[in-house]
Amino acid sequence: MRILILIHRWLGIVFCLFFVMWFASGIVMHFVPFPSLTHTERTTGLTPLAFNGALQSPADVVRASGRQDIARVRLIERPDGPVYVMHAPDRLHARHAITLAPAQVADAGAAVAIATTHARNRRLGDAAALDPAAATYAELALHDQWSVPNNLDLHRPLHRIALNDDAGTELYVSSTTGEVVRDTTRHERFWNYLGSVVHWIYPTVLRRDHGAWHVTVWVLSLAALIGALTGTVLGVLRTRIAHGRPTSPYRGWMAWHHWLGLGTTLFVLTWIFSGWLSMDQGLLFSNGRPSVAEAARIAGTPLWPRSVPAPGSGPAPREVDWFGFDGDMMRRELIDPATQRLTPTGAQDAASANLLTGEAATRAGRRLAADCSTATTIPPGDGHPVHSVMPGAPVYRIVCGDTWFHIDSASGALMKKLDPSARTYRWAYSALHTLDFPVLSAHPALRTWLIVLLSLAGLAFSLTGTVIGWRRLR
Repeated sequence: MRILILIHRWLGIVFCLFFVMWFASGIVMHFVPFPSLTHTERTTGLTPLAFNGALQSPADVVRASGRQDIARVRLIERPDGPVYVMHAPDRLHARHAITLAPAQVADAGAAVAIATTHARNRRLGDAAALDPAAATYAELALHDQWSVPNNLDLHRPLHRIALNDDAGTELYVSSTTGEVVRDTTRHERFWNYLGSVVHWIYPTVLRRDHGAWHVTVWVLSLAALIGALTGTVLGVLRTRIAHGRPTSPYRGWMAWHHWLGLGTTLFVLTWIFSGWLSMDQGLLFSNGRPSVAEAARIAGTPLWPRSVPAPGSGPAPREVDWFGFDGDMMRRELIDPATQRLTPTGAQDAASANLLTGEAATRAGRRLAADCSTATTIPPGDGHPVHSVMPGAPVYRIVCGDTWFHIDSASGALMKKLDPSARTYRWAYSALHTLDFPVLSAHPALRTWLIVLLSLAGLAFSLTGTVIGWRRLR
């Protein structure tokens, strides 16, 4: 008992403010998530392709890259002309579509032109486009507070452009591809300093070194979990039954801490435990990412088109994307955030469709293993949700033995690989930490109220520990 008291007391003194910070910032994060560029924002910011000039073919640009592992080629329009973007497993390549010259963006003026064009194009519903009239170049940086996540690594360094509009919008332009890859507003930046930055312990000086940040947060959250576990044991052991009801031997702040601890112990323990698991990254559970070899089997070995891209019928696409799927080469034309055309380039007079069919996903999925099932669409409220790159488009699930594979009907990408370990992790981390259980996700208002009320209870409990810790130090 004495050892438990010492461990809980001193871990509590060290981590009481961390608990206060985590519960308070968790509420903020629920309403203002970390800045990102949404599919709709990205798509509407693209300029429709003009198909002017003598474009080279996708086969030509892949050959010019010198890479044998290009998995996807995209054609976009920039202020300096059409550009091919090639996706390899470990990096991105960009080349001008007419000359095949490298198309990285090193010039500040070019970055401002790209950001300005994106801002003028971008419209969300009935909202007016962004106003870039006063845009200025801010900096070229490997990392800043809003660009530290790893999903931007292939685009670094990033050009930051300040639009100086009423919302304080800033756009980040990839030096690798010349695309806008992130946006932030003054509102997002302010609330995220009170939310994600403190919750994830995300100061730039630490987060830009992913290994150091990972070890730091993993150790801190594990120590906090031990502190909560010892407190739970002590809270139960210290509770007495008198006259048929539980009583506490404590008075004042200690009594408040005891009763609030008992009342919130299930939520606090599961929340801190699942928060620690957020840093697992494949240590205890599978990470859910398909291998490069599995993605290659879904694609097959089609030949890149040697024909020069030309406009199709209907509206001009904002992006053309070529990718292998079940041994054929697909051409995907993105028209707007909710509209696209898919055409197999290897078939003569092939009809275009909006999305891949379940039959096509089944055929491609059986390249993974002999026992793969027929593809089924993931229904709303599924316990293991996977979302398409195009909002509302179905994602197909193919079951191969005890492993689930997911194929995006919009992009043909192999998105998730959920073996039993990864499915367990989904419940142990995501469901416990964000309460995205299917029954609650179907009632978002109820889920929001539960998150806020439980977080406030955890915050009150943590504040009693802070007062007790301060008095002990005095």
